Amino acid sequence: MSTQPTVAFIGAGNMARAIIAGLLHNGYPAASIWATGTRAEKLADLNTLGINTGTDNNAAAAAADILILAVKPQMMKQVCAPLRDTVMQRRPLIVSVAAGIACDSLDLWLGGDNAVVRCMPNTPSQVQTGASGLFANEKVTQVQKQQTELLLKHVGLALWVEREELIHAVTAVSGSGPAYYFLFMEAMITAGEKLGLAPETATALTLQTALGAARMASDSALSPAQLRQGVTSPKGTTEQAILSFQSAHLEALVEDAMQACANRSKELAELLKD
Repeated sequence: MSTQPTVAFIGAGNMARAIIAGLLHNGYPAASIWATGTRAEKLADLNTLGINTGTDNNAAAAAADILILAVKPQMMKQVCAPLRDTVMQRRPLIVSVAAGIACDSLDLWLGGDNAVVRCMPNTPSQVQTGASGLFANEKVTQVQKQQTELLLKHVGLALWVEREELIHAVTAVSGSGPAYYFLFMEAMITAGEKLGLAPETATALTLQTALGAARMASDSALSPAQLRQGVTSPKGTTEQAILSFQSAHLEALVEDAMQACANRSKELAELLKD
């Protein structure tokens, strides 16, 4: 593992910590990982993992083969500006996990002619079951694409899209997707309580059912539609629930919601342009 590229995280928030945890869990050498933050005391727990930490972004960038930008989108331009000279000298692969920042903007802010990967991860990366969409600009080599994919696979699924605008679709499907399922879980728990179940019972049954359904869908050769049909007996109890959902136009509602999400992603991208 000593030949692994050095990975430096600028920003040590939840997403950076999720990726770091996944790397370490899968045997990535701690000495090859850097993480920076604005306050040293907030990095104390990362110090115990044996990785390199500090508040000097340029020191981390100078050591990096892969530089992961994990700061809030609104802060990205001001964080990139002081890194420009170091990045132009070192020429690491740039990987951004910030929503809404285009590759061209990142490249411009970091001096130009950079290999840039834009990544849209999601919060289940914190428990190594994430789903990330990736887009690479024309400067990214095949080897760098493989390195990026391997890094993100430490925290879940990582898939490439061919056009940068498809990152908006990734945002609508997987980036924001966990919240849709959480909302549905909330609704099921509340409905279960109204049907007479104790809150803890309604919660446990709902969460285990969601986990089981996701695992079945992931492991089965059948499509989700086929799995649903297998549970839905004609004139049975499940059919009545499904018919109720369909009469309320659930499919159209989901489509409208995801279109609204993608539209907002596009709006934010315009607002955050250089």
